[in-house]
Amino acid sequence: MTDGAVPASGTVHWVGAGLSTGSGLAKLCGTAARVRLWHRTEERAEGALTALGLAGRAEPRAYTRAGLAAELAPGDVVVSMLPAPEHAPLLGACVEARAHFACSSYVSDPVLELAPAAGAAGVTVLTEAGLDPGIDHLFAHSLIARATAAIGPDTAASYTLTSYCGGVPAVPNDFRYRFSWAPAGVLNALRAPARYIEDGTETTVERPWRATRPYVVDGAVDGTVDGDVGGDVKGETFEAYPNRDSVSFLAQYGLPPAWKPRTFVRGTLRLDGWLTAWAPVFAELERDDDRRIAALAGELAARHPMTETDRDRVVLAVTLDVDAGSGDRWSGRYLLDLTGTAEESAMARCVSRPLALGVTHILDGSLPPGLLRAAETAERSEKWLTELAEDGVEFALRVEN
Repeated sequence: MTDGAVPASGTVHWVGAGLSTGSGLAKLCGTAARVRLWHRTEERAEGALTALGLAGRAEPRAYTRAGLAAELAPGDVVVSMLPAPEHAPLLGACVEARAHFACSSYVSDPVLELAPAAGAAGVTVLTEAGLDPGIDHLFAHSLIARATAAIGPDTAASYTLTSYCGGVPAVPNDFRYRFSWAPAGVLNALRAPARYIEDGTETTVERPWRATRPYVVDGAVDGTVDGDVGGDVKGETFEAYPNRDSVSFLAQYGLPPAWKPRTFVRGTLRLDGWLTAWAPVFAELERDDDRRIAALAGELAARHPMTETDRDRVVLAVTLDVDAGSGDRWSGRYLLDLTGTAEESAMARCVSRPLALGVTHILDGSLPPGLLRAAETAERSEKWLTELAEDGVEFALRVEN
């Protein structure tokens, strides 16, 4: 056990059973001494467990924050699958009970404010342990470590790092998308400015879709390979646009100071033709009418839902190209391309399994107290990628020197 951490009790509280709850929960039912699934009502929790084939393997509970807090014991682990604004209140209850906390979301300011108290209480706070953020960071840290070993941390060089992820329909439709999560969240994300580096210059675009570019995903796996590519995607063209604040991740990724970025962008992948198909949506977003956009979210959900017969597809492509001059170059790229099944969506698999992996490492005492992200070191990233591959999350790595 890591010094200072509250010993894990073996009990896991999984809070929420939405679209991203998948086989990761089943993994924990086979690892933890006790699992409780908290949902809107006990009946819905029981129904979710039955649908996941976990009836009798976890205890259903009706979720209220007070009800959960009343059952928390020191060393329990709370896994929040709730919307991001709910994380900080849950974390506050965990700190008070000296219980650990895990989620797949980005670190919010309220969570950041609670981090010192959590560390002082011996509580581990694991964040960014899903797909994006999560596996994307693991890929980036792995590539940076490999490139650094090949080029050298003190060698002057320029680099391009791109990280694009998208959940898309496995069978394209005219709209080039199906809603597998809240449409309001999709629309509001498109209203937020994106900051990134392009041609060596920091750039901000107020409407991310305006920076959409064709992006070719090459699924060839010549060279060094870990895992398998799901599907033949060699030369497949997508559309990619930046989102959020990519620049803030420069420090988190710890690239050598002697290397200067030509391009550094984290963003979203969409099917080819998305920009044209969504033109009427963009026109509505340009008007910035909150009421109309809320109504539009409902209309789009009704028109383009992900139904039980639809299959989703997750594509995550992370690439790093380093040029030290005089022909000294290094290139590496990870590709994850998974299609959902009748038993589990690709998105649920890619979010819940990394999160469950992180929880197993809280349970085994190998994670220290305080605020953590899934990928913080190259060593941990390589270890977790190996474990994810063994757990059925397939991906491929190609390296070119």
